[in-house]
Amino acid sequence: MTKTTKPPKQFTLENFPDAQPKDALEIIKEPQDEPIKITQIEPFTKEDELTIKIAFKLPAKKAFSRVQSNLWFDRELAVSVVVRMLQGPLATDESEFSAVLDMKGIVGGPHIIGVEMFGLWDNGEKLCRAIREITVDYVPQTRQSRLVKVPSVRSVAGADLAVVSESEKGIYRDIEKTVKIEHRSKRDDW
Repeated sequence: MTKTTKPPKQFTLENFPDAQPKDALEIIKEPQDEPIKITQIEPFTKEDELTIKIAFKLPAKKAFSRVQSNLWFDRELAVSVVVRMLQGPLATDESEFSAVLDMKGIVGGPHIIGVEMFGLWDNGEKLCRAIREITVDYVPQTRQSRLVKVPSVRSVAGADLAVVSESEKGIYRDIEKTVKIEHRSKRDDW
């Protein structure tokens, strides 16, 4: 009886695989990441405020814990919000949130509302970026003596996600710095 030998699991110089390096053109032609799909941008006008409901769907097989959303008003940044996505078995790929803009002093007429969304990676890389714009015909209910170019944001809220405010970002940064300093002080120096 002869014993058949199995090929080794670890490659050595003698049994190196015959993989050819990829050409640069092949790498460029490979399909890129599927973007986040912004499924709905729906404006609701009240007396002096414009509520914008934004619904989106994350790409399949992507698990972002943070998604950044930039809201543009007439191609000028109105607000930038970091949205923490819920993780776990009850989390879904589809979510929505709404932003309430204070429209006091905004001139009536057509305005372009743009939404840019992308997943944030730990090193700050933007993944699965998506942009969508709509035109809103705004009719002010009251006339203001002072006009402004970009409205202020009153609130941002979501049903199944958590919106991180600027003050919370500062608190998280301080906690992160403190934890790093504690880890360095506990480390054994050789």
